[in-house]
Amino acid sequence: MKISMFSVEGRNGIGLWREGRLYGFMEGDASYPGDLDTILARGEGLAAAGEALGSAPELDSSRIRYLPPLQRPSKILCSGLNYRDHAEETGMKLPEWPAVFARFASCLVGHGEALLRPQLSEQFDYEGELAFVIGKKARSVRKADALSYVAAYSIFNDASLRDWQLRASQWTLGKNFDATGGFGPWLVTPDELAPGAEGLRLRTQLNGLCVQDGNTANMVFGVASLIEILSQAMTLMPGDLVITGTPAGVGFTRKPPLFMKPGDLCEVEIEGIGMLRNTVGVSS
Repeated sequence: MKISMFSVEGRNGIGLWREGRLYGFMEGDASYPGDLDTILARGEGLAAAGEALGSAPELDSSRIRYLPPLQRPSKILCSGLNYRDHAEETGMKLPEWPAVFARFASCLVGHGEALLRPQLSEQFDYEGELAFVIGKKARSVRKADALSYVAAYSIFNDASLRDWQLRASQWTLGKNFDATGGFGPWLVTPDELAPGAEGLRLRTQLNGLCVQDGNTANMVFGVASLIEILSQAMTLMPGDLVITGTPAGVGFTRKPPLFMKPGDLCEVEIEGIGMLRNTVGVSS
C-alpha cells in the first residue's frame, strides 16, 4: 500500500495509490481521516488510513503538489557512514556503533519540489537513502521484535552542505538548512517489501547520470539493529522518521568534486518503493 500527502490549489489531501491511480479525500471532506502525522500519532497505523481511503473517489494526480509524507515528525534520526563502501570512500573508519545525527522538520521537501542551495555555499551534495517510519511506541526493543515497530518505508535525499557539515565534528548545521531534505513521494507499507527492506537496489541520478548504485543489503546497521539501538537510548514514537545512510558515490569524494547546482535534477530510486525527484533551486 502506498499513501501520499499532497495539496491541490492550497488544500491538503491524503491519497491511496492503486495501479497507478490516486484515490483520496481532501481536508474538509466529511471522510477526511487526517494527515499521516495525525493518523500515526493516534496509534491507528497505516492500515486504518488504508481502510478509510478504501471508499475514496479517484483524483486527478496531474493536479497535485506532493507534500512530505510526514510534516511534523517529533524526531528525524539519521545514521551516518552506514554503508561500507561509503565509509571507505570518505576515508573514515567503519563505525562500530551507529553515527547518529538529527535533522529537523524545517528541512523537509516533498517530491517534485526544489531542494534549495543557500547562496553562502556551493558544496551542495546529494545522498540517496532509505527511510523508515516508526508505527508504535518503542522503548528497549529487542532486535528480534524490531521490525514489528515499522509502519512504512520511503525515500530520502539527505542533501548536505559539505563545507558547513565538516567544519566541526558535529554535522547538525550542514544537515539542516531549510528545504534540503527531500522526502517521498509516499509511504510504502512493509508487506510490499522484503523484511527490513533488505536487498533493495538504491540508485541516485543527477541530470540523468547515475552517481550512486548501491543495495540496502550493504548497510552496516540494518533497520532492526537501528531500532534496537535507538530505542535503548530514547523512546521512539509513532511517526518518528529514521534515515538509514547512503551508499558510495557522493559528490564530495569525487575528483573533481561533483555538487548539485541550481537547475539540476536529482532523482533517488529504491526498488519496490519508487522514485523521489527534486529539482535544485537557490534560497534567499
